[in-house]
Amino acid sequence: MTSQPVPRRIVRKRVLVTGGAGFLGSHLCARLLADGHDVLCVDNFLTGRRENIAALLGDPRFELLRHDITLPLHVEVDEIYNLACPASPVHYQFDPVRTTKTSVVGAINMLGLAKRTGAKILQASTSEVYGDPTVHPQPEEYCGNVNPLGPRACYDEGKRCAETLFFDYHRQHGVGIKVARIFNTYGPHMHPDDGRVVSNFIVAALRGQDLALYGQGAQTRAFCYVSDLIAGLVRLMDSPAEVTGPINLGNPCEITVRGLAEQVIALIGGPSRIVYRPLPADDPRQRCPDIFRARTVLGWEPTVALDDGLRRTIAYFRALLGG
Repeated sequence: MTSQPVPRRIVRKRVLVTGGAGFLGSHLCARLLADGHDVLCVDNFLTGRRENIAALLGDPRFELLRHDITLPLHVEVDEIYNLACPASPVHYQFDPVRTTKTSVVGAINMLGLAKRTGAKILQASTSEVYGDPTVHPQPEEYCGNVNPLGPRACYDEGKRCAETLFFDYHRQHGVGIKVARIFNTYGPHMHPDDGRVVSNFIVAALRGQDLALYGQGAQTRAFCYVSDLIAGLVRLMDSPAEVTGPINLGNPCEITVRGLAEQVIALIGGPSRIVYRPLPADDPRQRCPDIFRARTVLGWEPTVALDDGLRRTIAYFRALLGG
């Protein structure tokens, strides 16, 4: 008799996603539900939007809790994805003290929850921990070039402190941690007024407005489509316990901001032109991930090309804006 392959057993888990109604969080909640898990979405709706999770509200395995993670949270979960924090300059500079508290006090609260429940916990860190880098592309070993006194410091230093807390809880209390450093991500569910370059350019072009470049637009960025990023987060969470990170997750295909603006105008058409504005303080000149560790440790790399991802994102904003 020929033996039949044994199907892979999917272990159903109860997963907490903080910032679950945000851009990344909403996509992550949908992915976890599709994978068969129960999802507890926690959000204070400071920047998250109910529209992002509207399609999930009828799922009996999805639960929504309005809560600010700067306050303690008492729930029972198996895994925690800590995504809660304003992530665009417009939002995190609006209330910088609150931004720092969300990163630092929020991390302490979520790590305390993980310690009590024995849950694995993943920190959504950021490429901003590298600041305005003097090493290019940026490997995880690079310690960064960050201005602790500048207008972006509430986010940059808050995330750096959160990483410190994660590794100290791991060493001191044995908490199972994962740290992902997320590079520029884009796609549906971005807020139209979040100040991020992709959404700025697409919304302006759809409205027939000019696209503003800061400086000469020679700064470089590397843009990762949201489905690729979510796949990387899940793969990191599912990796062996000894894989703690930090691990860069992003697309290593680099483009200038001017090149992005030209590509968006070409895809949308219309009367939009490129105009120039003064360069903001501490704006990184180069930003591109070294993803050698993600490729070798996780077997992960992005698959969605920029042109394809932009088309999908443009379609989302066109429907959102009613154009």
